[in-house]
Amino acid sequence: MNNNYKVILKPLITEKSTRLKEQHRQLCFLVDRAANRIDVKRAVEALFKVKVEAVRIVNQGGKLKRFGRSSGYRPDRKKAYVVLKPGSKTIEYFEGV
Repeated sequence: MNNNYKVILKPLITEKSTRLKEQHRQLCFLVDRAANRIDVKRAVEALFKVKVEAVRIVNQGGKLKRFGRSSGYRPDRKKAYVVLKPGSKTIEYFEGV
């Protein structure tokens, strides 16, 4: 993929991702379903000006959910866990809020 803004959709901010960020210098992003590790690494380094050590990708299938009598699926999604190198700064999501 050629556009960095299409690869990384948004940062995933949960209790687990916050703990990983503080303790292990890992960041969690929702990424495009067609993106691979190399695309994610290039996009994070270009957008946030940090050095990436490793990238792990997790594919999550959508859950079956019921809405009254009918049922449907939540959309599938892909998450990327990015490990930063020790010398690079961490990314602050809510600067100036």
